[in-house]
Amino acid sequence: MSKPKVLFLCTGNSARSQMAEAFLRRLAGDRFEVFSAGLEPKGINPFTREVMAEIGYDLAGQRAKALTEYIGREHFGYLITVCSGAEAACPIFPGMGKRLHWPFDDPAAAEGSDDDKRAVFRRVRDEIQARIRQWLEEIDDGS
Repeated sequence: MSKPKVLFLCTGNSARSQMAEAFLRRLAGDRFEVFSAGLEPKGINPFTREVMAEIGYDLAGQRAKALTEYIGREHFGYLITVCSGAEAACPIFPGMGKRLHWPFDDPAAAEGSDDDKRAVFRRVRDEIQARIRQWLEEIDDGS
């Protein structure tokens, strides 16, 4: 039996969706095939890599990808949008299963010093990790 595929989608695929991809891949073990994409991919933000490395996640194997890489090519059991822009602009496409929306602030929009920006990236990282853990518990409970 094939594993359900999960696609995390945001606008730039530079922070939130990359974090979610890494968290689900590790926290769920081999229960899912996990992907991320952006409507307008920008490359992974250096702060994303930095704050994930702080907690033991190496994003070296991940890259920013466009949603068009998957439309019509993959069937996703779950499409999870992690920003309001992606939720509003994401088309319905063949091969999309259950659609969920988990809005998180855009850490790439943070202003101030590098330390101020890191603080926002860390906060969003921790919120995403908590949401992934909650979702896995909901699935296990049959919710």
